[in-house]
Amino acid sequence: MNKINTESSSDNPKSMRPIDSEMPELLCPAGNMEKLSAAVTYGADAVYLGAGDLNLRSAGAGFQWEELPEAFALTKANNVEAYFCINAYPRERDLDLAKADLEKLAACPPDGIIAADPGVIRIAKQILPNIPIHVSTQANTGNSESAKFWKEFGASRVNLARELSATDVADIAKRCPEIELEMFVHGAMCMAISGRCFLSSWLNNRSANMGRCTHPCRFEYKATGLRVEEKTRPGTDVWEALEHEGQTEIFAAEDLCLIQYVRWLSRLGIAALKIEGRTKSSSYIAQVADVYRSAIDASKTGEPLPARTMFELRNAATRPLSTAFFKTSGPSTIAQPPTTEERKPIVARILEKRGDDSWLVSVKSRWELERNTEVLVPGLQRPAMTTGTYSFETIHGEGKDVIHSGTQAVLRTDQPDIKVGYFVRRA
Repeated sequence: MNKINTESSSDNPKSMRPIDSEMPELLCPAGNMEKLSAAVTYGADAVYLGAGDLNLRSAGAGFQWEELPEAFALTKANNVEAYFCINAYPRERDLDLAKADLEKLAACPPDGIIAADPGVIRIAKQILPNIPIHVSTQANTGNSESAKFWKEFGASRVNLARELSATDVADIAKRCPEIELEMFVHGAMCMAISGRCFLSSWLNNRSANMGRCTHPCRFEYKATGLRVEEKTRPGTDVWEALEHEGQTEIFAAEDLCLIQYVRWLSRLGIAALKIEGRTKSSSYIAQVADVYRSAIDASKTGEPLPARTMFELRNAATRPLSTAFFKTSGPSTIAQPPTTEERKPIVARILEKRGDDSWLVSVKSRWELERNTEVLVPGLQRPAMTTGTYSFETIHGEGKDVIHSGTQAVLRTDQPDIKVGYFVRRA
């Protein structure tokens, strides 16, 4: 796993992938080739991606059709499954587009198709009868009878609704032992039922259910009422709008984080643990995937969660982390995003080896030569790269004390743990 294989998977098993079928698959987002590479490098067993207008990230995190052969070649070479999203809810006028997209996939088939609309699934089964169907969270599957319906309809896997409690999940798993169940365990949540929201359509005429959400739940609003108290619960605030500089993000849900339940979900037999984030950065995917890969591996061996688990997840967070509906006692905020002083920003990604001690890097944020840094090595290893052990050059060989975001530079160091695809961050 220390180097992405671009040729063959037969002699390159992933060193940290579970080898028994009882361990859940780690399913990671891939919004473009760099994010796909990050997911593979940091331990994904499978990725989900999309192209065209009928995947729910079509507005900003989709592949071009001509990129899919390269993407699928990369996943196959690294023993990683690739699932294609066509999980929008098309209108009648969109059905020809759905057929055309699925016909394009026939020339470059994925390992599975993620869909929510029964019509799309029906068309997929006609055009790609041998490709497994995974039912998207957009279908809002919340009970065992719904899961069994999808199984009878031809699906091999069902993603359970994010609104379920641990008790709900356990009951469904008990009643559906013959169905693969998948769950989101980390990432952004929606204020609507499994993402079926109409705010974006109402405010901006762009449908969330067609992959064009403008995320108005993240907008800032001026509050005209600050606090809500329910009649039978006097003195208890059940909803409060908190302002920052006169605005409030009242509709924005906290981010989901079920890292503490990975072992329990593994024992329950959940087939896949899914991370949200096709629109997130590649460095976000790297940090979060590394944590959940390590947690799944620890579940397999019976070891406790690594000590740095929550720090790593907090470092990648921009909103509070919550158990959402999973605890029967109600939502629980388990961590706040780091302050500016606490955060360790990613400064670069290693692109290629240039010599014995030189590496071409893509700079993600301002990096000063006087900064101590650390390398993100898969397995939650963070070896240091301290001031005085490295230097910068432009790609033309000019020495620099600072390199800037959005540029490429040459890093010179004899740090032995650096590999292509790894990230470097401030220490």
